[in-house]
Amino acid sequence: MLSSISIVSPSTLTFSPKLLSPIPKSSFFNALRIQPISLSPISSKASSSSSSVVMMAKRDEELKEIRAKTTEQINDEIIDLKGDLLMLRLQKSARNEFKASEFRRMRKKIARMLTVRRERELEEGINKRLSRKLDRQWKKSIVVRPAPSLKKFREEEAAEKAAAESS
Repeated sequence: MLSSISIVSPSTLTFSPKLLSPIPKSSFFNALRIQPISLSPISSKASSSSSSVVMMAKRDEELKEIRAKTTEQINDEIIDLKGDLLMLRLQKSARNEFKASEFRRMRKKIARMLTVRRERELEEGINKRLSRKLDRQWKKSIVVRPAPSLKKFREEEAAEKAAAESS
């Protein structure tokens, strides 16, 4: 049984030269590196570039809509989106059904609005330090109100309760 097992020394192993990458001679680590082979088709790159063009167009349209709003409208919408983001976090922690993609979408939308707001501050000549000070004052002045999604949820519950009582 022991005679059928043979030990092969590392010097007798051979690999295809395409899979091996050169190792510098100054390296004290005596091993072989195997390079991964990409198996993805080349045509997928062309299709992804066309979808990115569509996404860019959507972002440009969204930025045009945001820039058309007044600063007060942008501030109100930021507050509403942050409230919705909080509601999504609560749904996630309660393990209710939710779309995970909504987190990223809302965060991106909030970031775009904050960017437009900062662009307007720069046009007015407000420096970074004053901007931070105004931002802190604005955050302190926010009146806590329920998120729009929570308002919608409460209205739906009230409508269901009214329908149940009437029938």
